[in-house]
Amino acid sequence: MIHSEIITEAIHKLSDYKSFKVLCHQQHEGTPMPSSDTLEEIVLLSRSIIFPGYFGHSAVDRTTIKYHIGMEVERLYHLLSEQIMAGLCFSCSSPPPMEHAASIAATFIERLPQLRQLLADDVMATFTGDPASKSYGEVIFCYPAIRAISNYRVAHELLTLGVPLIPRIISELAHSETGIDIHPGAVIGRSFFIDHGTGVVIGETSIIGDHVRIYQGVTLGAKSFPLDDKGNPIKGIPRHPVIEDDVIIYSNSTILGRITIGKGAVIGGNIWVDTDIEPGAKIVQVSGNK
Repeated sequence: MIHSEIITEAIHKLSDYKSFKVLCHQQHEGTPMPSSDTLEEIVLLSRSIIFPGYFGHSAVDRTTIKYHIGMEVERLYHLLSEQIMAGLCFSCSSPPPMEHAASIAATFIERLPQLRQLLADDVMATFTGDPASKSYGEVIFCYPAIRAISNYRVAHELLTLGVPLIPRIISELAHSETGIDIHPGAVIGRSFFIDHGTGVVIGETSIIGDHVRIYQGVTLGAKSFPLDDKGNPIKGIPRHPVIEDDVIIYSNSTILGRITIGKGAVIGGNIWVDTDIEPGAKIVQVSGNK
């Protein structure tokens, strides 16, 4: 069989509807699809607005900041409106009016000052918690956790505004960039510090209080979940841990199920926890005698 015949046969098989019908998404004609490239630009614009001078235009000062932020907010509004519309179209049986997407984008922009303050608290917690950090600027430029947390806070805000799909794509962009996996549905308080970060997993229904510190390899996961009559997982129920204020969880520890780690508790490294931990408790490995 010559090459053209091989290729023609492959095209025929790939075009067979039965081979892809489970994966096929029937988009309404003329409606947009979400774009990972555009969402990445939206994340960079959001970072440049929240952390002026660190991302985007580097030559920003007090005399030019309003101009630069104005330009970036205007572009963010248009791009975000389009992507929110794409997310709504992807998940709905009939496309909503564009004005609805634009209204959500405007509300998100209205909340950017609050997001900046939350992320400023995260930066300060990171600087205070890591003796290796030399300045706030180093934390913003260099620490993967701040990039992952900034994606999370943007994605979580969009999720609370009722935007489907788009928040999850934004969180997965950070996952790919940093190795830190934070589901946008998680609820995370102020002054959150992830040290190093690689391999951290925070599940969808996790609740994390204020001033919590976690290290690389920590998992806040689900232990089990009930099934419906057809054997499918029941979605949307709380299944991840509640981490109260001032908790520290050291590297490679796994916290599973809808349990509570009490205020001020310390979980040592390489610990498996699937029961409630009292406030102030210290859970560490016990070395055996040889």
